[in-house]
Amino acid sequence: MASKATQCGWPVYLYIPNLIGYARIVANSVAFGYCFSDKKIFTILYIVSFVCDELDGRFARMFNQVSTFGAVLDMVTDRVSTACLLVVLSHFYRSCFGFFLFLLALDIASHWLQMYSTFLSSKVSHKDVKDSTSWLLRAYYGHRLFMGYCCVGSEVLYIVLFLLSTNESESVINVLVNATKQGVVLSIPALVALPGWAIKQVVNVIQMKTAADVCVKYDMNRRERP
Repeated sequence: MASKATQCGWPVYLYIPNLIGYARIVANSVAFGYCFSDKKIFTILYIVSFVCDELDGRFARMFNQVSTFGAVLDMVTDRVSTACLLVVLSHFYRSCFGFFLFLLALDIASHWLQMYSTFLSSKVSHKDVKDSTSWLLRAYYGHRLFMGYCCVGSEVLYIVLFLLSTNESESVINVLVNATKQGVVLSIPALVALPGWAIKQVVNVIQMKTAADVCVKYDMNRRERP
């Protein structure tokens, strides 16, 4: 049934995984509308959107509705969602404002360069890094569970920080340390997620550098052509 739907020219915009993608955008839009007034509603909607991020890929494979538009929609939604959450955190933790903006810039720059280098290399997916010289980058994109832990870990850490924030003058480190000392339940997922978050930031740096190398190599090759 999935194959027939695709063969009959089912509009790409109406692919099931893309419809899920639109639902994610709506959920996030409503969530951020409540981020300063109702933490509970924000958290529920943001988590729903994040869960749908896993579902759209499953449905794309299940119904044979994998598309370039879907892949771009998924990545853009991911990046915008995380970027907006980091901006919100920068308001809840004023003393760490620059830190969260740095994380935002690193995330956007890393993935944008990776996507651009993918097109220059004529690859189908930005996850195709089998020829990368970095073992960590290959491990990240080559092992779904490992990448999932890092991605989920990052989002979980950000959500926990969002929920724990009470005083704009407090730093992230102090909040996590105090929550751990006081035995706050939320400190447990935060500590479990912390290594995954750290690895993801390292991967972002490596990815940005390797992608930049691809762009430079492309320029050099083009310059050498007669």
